[in-house]
Order: sequence, then C-alpha cells, then structure tokens
Amino acid sequence: MNRKEFLKLASILPLSNMPSNLSILHKISDQLESTERMPVLFLGHGSPMNAIEDNEFVQGFKSIAKKISKPKAILCISAHWETKGTFVTAMKNPKTIHDFGGFPQALYNVQYPAQGSPQLAVETKSYVKKTNIGLDYNWGLDHGAWSVLIHLFPKAEIPVIQLSLDYTKDAKYHYDLAKELKSLRDKGILIVGSGNMIHNLGMVAWDKLNSSGYGYDWCLEARSSMNKNILSDNHIDLINYKLKGKAYQLSIPTPEHYLPLLYTLALKDSTDKISLFNDKAIAGSLTMTSVFIA
Repeated sequence: MNRKEFLKLASILPLSNMPSNLSILHKISDQLESTERMPVLFLGHGSPMNAIEDNEFVQGFKSIAKKISKPKAILCISAHWETKGTFVTAMKNPKTIHDFGGFPQALYNVQYPAQGSPQLAVETKSYVKKTNIGLDYNWGLDHGAWSVLIHLFPKAEIPVIQLSLDYTKDAKYHYDLAKELKSLRDKGILIVGSGNMIHNLGMVAWDKLNSSGYGYDWCLEARSSMNKNILSDNHIDLINYKLKGKAYQLSIPTPEHYLPLLYTLALKDSTDKISLFNDKAIAGSLTMTSVFIA
C-alpha cells in the first residue's frame, strides 16, 4: 500500500476508536512492505491424484519448497479458472473446489483451508493498468492451486488468492499483464503458475498412464524446443507458439494449461537464474515440466 492509498483509507475511518483504527491501518500497510525478492514458480500439476499420492513429481514439489522462504501470501494463476475478463479472488476464506469427476472419494475429502487475502487482492488490482481486474467473492481455490500447494505448504498457513485467465485474450496479452505484477515479488508474495506445458488429453495413451518418461515423438520434440526457449529466455517464440508448427499445435490444443507458464516467465528479471524440475513426459501427450526462477 502506498502513502496515497494509506491516507485515503485513513480518511474514511471514523475518528472514534482511533487507536484500534490506527492498528488496522498499520497492519494493512505493513502487510505488503518491501522484502527480499521472492522466487516464481510454474508447476506442472498433472492429475488431481497428485494431491494424495507420493510419487516422483510430488517429491519434486516438496524438494523445491525447501528452497523457498516463507512468503507473506501466494498469488496463483491456475489453468482451471477461465473467465471473460480478469478477476482476482477477494474473499477471506476461499473454499476448496473439487472441479473434477470420477476420482476416489479420498480425493474429494481433501480440504485446503488456507485463508484468502482481500488486501492482496486490492493491491493486485491496483498494479494492473492493462485491464480492469474485478474482485471475485464466489470462486475459491481450484485443484490447479490446492493440489500442488498442499505439497509446498501442507499446513495451509499461507494466505492464497487466485488470478483468473481471460479466455478472450491472446498469449501476448497475458504475458504483458503478468509483467505488471512483478513488484509483488519484492513484497513477500510468491507467484505460482499452475498448468502443464504440454497438455493434450484427447491423445493420452491410457495404457502408458503410469509410464513416467513416455511421450509421443511430437510431445518430446515440443518439450525439447520449449525447454530450450525457456532456458535461453526466448520468450517471443513461446508467446508465438501458434506459429511453431505441428508439434506445438498438438501439444497446446487449447491454451489454458500453457498460459500460466507465460505468467511465470514474464516475471523473470535479467539477474534471475532459471531451472527446470519434474521434467518428464507422461502418458504420451502430457509433460510435468516445472520451472523455478530465483
């Protein structure tokens, strides 16, 4: 919160009970003070079952969590919240959304009771000039968020908000919007993109579902190209993925699982180092490749 916003908020609080109101103001102002720069993550979330399993990818999430200082809050961009326009969750207690079907009851029993952060939602809204971000009080945390955060912060002690994906906009729009959020990294906010770089459910090799590392030729070709572009900071080719040929077209039949990667990459500074983990194909037409920027 900047000085102008602080004074504006102070002006609308009643003079009575001034000590407690000042305490509230200081609490809100202090929440987003500058801190050591936080890293940025893109997590290949894969099947919702990863939330309750202990496999090599879950171990990858747990290992990367050890490299992250405790954030003040988390901003998550999930493949599973698409909207017309851009919204940010602003409720105090977001519900755990089980947005899938056909899985064991144990998965539906999972709750991730992280608090929300109305203050961070308003702060996020104030940074974005590219569009008007709406405040949402109905969504919550979908499985793109909680199925991975449950391994990074299993106690659910960190407040979490989600930013939606405007399905009417192209990749460049999303990349540019993400750049406007960069200063949140310096205020103790961990920004997490959650999706899958390669995600073609229509071509899944169901008989290879448990074969880690198995990918069709086009999947492995696109994965290799994407990894090279990520590690060399060639964001232009990643933004213009529709022009990259058949392997990319098969890998990204719809953009929602791919776009969170662009949000993550847009937040990278020239001084940051970038690394990949969980970098494997599964079931022929999916990849779990994840990105760590710090």
